[in-house]
Amino acid sequence: MGWVMMSERELNRIEVLSQIEDCRLTVGAAANVLGLTQRQVYRLLNRYRTDGAAALRHKARGVKPNNRIRSGVRDFALTLIKEHYADFGPTLAAEMLADRHDLKVSRETLRKWMSEAGIWLPRAQRRQFHQPRLRRECYGELVQIDGSDHRWFEDRADPCTLLVFIDDATGTLMQLLFVPTECTNTYFEALELYLKAHGRPVAFYSDKHSVFRISKPSKNGTGMTQFGRALAELNIEILCANSSQAKGRVERANRTLQDRLVKELRLAGISDMAAGNAFLPGFVACFNARFAKAPARADNLHRAMNTEPNRLSDVLCHRDKRYVGQQLTFTYERKKIMLEVNDVTRGLIGRYVDTYAFPDGRFQVRWKGVTLPFTVFDKTQRVTHAAITENKNLGAVLAYVKDQQDKMRPPEVKPSSAKNGYKRTGRKPPGRPPLLAKSQATRTARQASDP
Repeated sequence: MGWVMMSERELNRIEVLSQIEDCRLTVGAAANVLGLTQRQVYRLLNRYRTDGAAALRHKARGVKPNNRIRSGVRDFALTLIKEHYADFGPTLAAEMLADRHDLKVSRETLRKWMSEAGIWLPRAQRRQFHQPRLRRECYGELVQIDGSDHRWFEDRADPCTLLVFIDDATGTLMQLLFVPTECTNTYFEALELYLKAHGRPVAFYSDKHSVFRISKPSKNGTGMTQFGRALAELNIEILCANSSQAKGRVERANRTLQDRLVKELRLAGISDMAAGNAFLPGFVACFNARFAKAPARADNLHRAMNTEPNRLSDVLCHRDKRYVGQQLTFTYERKKIMLEVNDVTRGLIGRYVDTYAFPDGRFQVRWKGVTLPFTVFDKTQRVTHAAITENKNLGAVLAYVKDQQDKMRPPEVKPSSAKNGYKRTGRKPPGRPPLLAKSQATRTARQASDP
């Protein structure tokens, strides 16, 4: 048992002293090996011969140190922490004890005390484990969607966003689309391609982006975003994940695409979104052939569209209602819309009309399905001052701001008299000229008369 409690240095000394006893090593050579003087080696040798190997153990082993902290101080510190600082970490708790209670204990000593008392858990024990969620059983039952903002074309082009639709049951990439930013219009574009290729799934699974969810719905509103309203009309459910781990299928797909797709685009020499979108169908086919899994059940839960093309475009757009004023006008996106006067619009004063803003830029005003003619008075267009901008849209907003700043000319500074339409006539004002003007005229005359 004594041998087990010895340190490596003590065991090394025992081995060297035993070699001296067996005449395999001299005292001088042993001193060089141990890094000690010959006199110290003789002392150790005498102790080894008299009391054996156990005598070489350090004499202070098992003896309480003189600078030890008394158990009363430990109990007092833990009592204070339990009463006042139960949710504090060791570093902050040590600062509070020193500042407020004049009790100075090192951070690491306090960490050890708190761990032994069960007040503080190490980081490894505080780690949260997310139970894996099994795949859905049927193809088309749940489709995870997300946007990945990345330098997909590396340094050959600006960063952009890749919209990813992946089936939860099979891991099949259902739809990929390069877009400038992650917004409602780009999701409408990707959703239209998805519906035409596969039909309507049971539900989409997304994060809590403002495209999919209103964080603070108003009492008078529907509580749905434009994208959610479109899915409701198509009889498709939208579900929002509470964490990134919950929709890990699409998150892992994004990480894989940021490696594989970037290299494939580089090898293909593609440097813009249009060529990238043309390249994506072939890449998706190869990717799915390699990584897609067979579903637990062979049922395909996608439903046919059974919708006319014009009807689909009316669904996948921004729709709203606007109140028509006395002058047959209303405001929309900082623009004043003026309805043309006819037999239909005369009776719309004080009523609400439907507005349709399509992703391709078209805008329509309708009343009971009838399109109304109008003209637009466009105010100065710019990003609203101090507008709330999400991180995923920051790149596109800054690009728009920079473009607008390059187009804007600096304002011309005019005197206050210009507001009244004043123009110079060249005539001198009546009366005696000012003193400064007179002295200047005299100086000019003298300079002209000097030879």
